[in-house]
Amino acid sequence: MTKFAQGVYRLINRQKYAGNREPRYRSGWEHAFMRFCDTNDNIIQWASEAITIPYRHPLTGRQTVYVPDFFIQYRTKDDQTRAEVIEIKPKKQSVLESKASARDRAVIAVNYAKWDAATKWCRRQGLQFRVITEDDIFRNGKK
Repeated sequence: MTKFAQGVYRLINRQKYAGNREPRYRSGWEHAFMRFCDTNDNIIQWASEAITIPYRHPLTGRQTVYVPDFFIQYRTKDDQTRAEVIEIKPKKQSVLESKASARDRAVIAVNYAKWDAATKWCRRQGLQFRVITEDDIFRNGKK
């Protein structure tokens, strides 16, 4: 039995979903973000785990691929269209702190390598890359 929420997200606005396969969430945070993308009128289209980005694993030196959590295209407040690649991560896997364990430091090193590759890849594609943590999803106890 797993301690994380996992499953297939049931689409409400199927026409907005641009992925090739059913969206699967691997955490409650990803599920909350999927619901946001699916129901927010400013989200034009979105996809889950639809992009692969090559990167070099910093611990093994091997070339591998990174699959970010989401691609979204949305309308801004000033009616501009923007597109972003989004990764959902706990803050403890996103920010290196001096008190972090060796395991946490290794996870963060791998994440930084992925995110560096994603930032460069997105820039070449005319996209933005952003990491979203619980601080972004849950503000003052609200989603």
